[in-house]
Amino acid sequence: MKLFPTHFILMFIISITIAGCAVDQDFRLPDIATPSQYTTSSLPAQAAKAPSESVSVQHFALDKDLPGDWWTLFGSPELDQMIKQGLVDSPTLAAAQAALRKAEEDLRALKGSILYPAVDANLQTSRQRTSGNASTGASDTFNLYNTSVGVSYTLDIFGGGRHQIESYQAQIDYQKYQYEATYLTLTANIVTTAIQEASLRAQLNAKKEIIEIQQKQLDVINKQFELGAVTKAEILSQETEVAMTKAELPAIEKQLYLTRHALSVMIGKFPGYEKLPEFNLESLRLPKKLPVSLPSNLARQRPDVRAAEALLHQACASVGVATANLYPQITLSAGYGFEAVSTGILFNGQSVIWNFGAGLLQPIFRGGELTAKRKSAIAYYDQATAQYKQTVLTAFRDVADVLRTLESDARTLQAQAQAEAAAKSALELIKKQYELGAVSYIALLIAQRDYQKTRINVIVARAQRYADTAALFQALGGGWWNREETSLNAKLIREENEE
Repeated sequence: MKLFPTHFILMFIISITIAGCAVDQDFRLPDIATPSQYTTSSLPAQAAKAPSESVSVQHFALDKDLPGDWWTLFGSPELDQMIKQGLVDSPTLAAAQAALRKAEEDLRALKGSILYPAVDANLQTSRQRTSGNASTGASDTFNLYNTSVGVSYTLDIFGGGRHQIESYQAQIDYQKYQYEATYLTLTANIVTTAIQEASLRAQLNAKKEIIEIQQKQLDVINKQFELGAVTKAEILSQETEVAMTKAELPAIEKQLYLTRHALSVMIGKFPGYEKLPEFNLESLRLPKKLPVSLPSNLARQRPDVRAAEALLHQACASVGVATANLYPQITLSAGYGFEAVSTGILFNGQSVIWNFGAGLLQPIFRGGELTAKRKSAIAYYDQATAQYKQTVLTAFRDVADVLRTLESDARTLQAQAQAEAAAKSALELIKKQYELGAVSYIALLIAQRDYQKTRINVIVARAQRYADTAALFQALGGGWWNREETSLNAKLIREENEE
């Protein structure tokens, strides 16, 4: 007895013969010639060419790697603790982790359906009645029991299944780099928001000191008015200045509250979280050495570039799938089981049933559907290629921008520090002149107010330098490739936080 009809065997041989006609679609990254340096001119040895003594010098360390926990370079235990808590409790990071797990399970499911035959057990029972008008001449009612095992497997001759697996693997890579991008964004946002809080807190304190000085000045003018030494207009002018400075406080206070609310939410807490630490500029340390990786390494280190690469890989695999769908699909199937009208004779030799088969599906006319889908996949691949190139260009622009910004920050802070030093020297001189009776008390208060204003400018410039330093670490990829690949154990970290 022949198990396979001749025409099935013939179709199988023909399909194997024409398998060489299939078009493979191997993934290759676009050839992008990266520049030898980030900016039009080489980086200086230090961020400020001639810094004053009060301005810390930052050195660019070329061809150096970032640590995976780059935020520790700011030397703040409170910041480290907050980031640890954020990595455990942030819903945004948890969502990215879940998306990665989903992609991994989707790939396992796909591999199970493509790489292995489908084996299904079937147990069925039914109550049937035959027609009396059949050849038997009499109707009959009976039970029918069926139990069987079926096996089917579609041969991946033209690579459609392989490209599907490749596409799902690329999706895993994409979710992995999306997770790294989320991780980097979360840590960078916590750092920059903490710096912003420190800056606002310092500005608020300086403003209050200015108001105190202005109020003392107003008290002196009031006494002078009582003695007839000044006019009412001078009192009103000073009262206006005090009121204008006080009017600036609510805006700073509001921004400070909003900043702390943002910090609480970043670490997965409600805005009223009471254990949130307070940050100030004195508790932060400016990183002196700034690791700057080679331009040729940037595309492999930026999570967003790697995510765009994964999407490009997925688009390439989709072209392979669409191409394979133009060719025949061969499915082998087999079944073995038992069928009887009663359970007592279900498993004897007379009840055995089996089948073997092979099927070939060759699309002939689909109204241009399959060809259009392949052209659509190619267009999507071209789109992903352009988006990948744009992502690379944007990455280089980010690094170039922040490198120049850091150099500008150092010069700005240098100028503000010099202005502060000059205001401080003027204040000291006027203090001595006031003690000798050479200047009025009003002149002393004005000098004190001007000095406090230069302090605010220095605070803003210092904070901006801290924030742009964090922006450089973020633009360079955050050092995720140097972080140990260990899963975050929420329980252990919480216990560590409590200790």
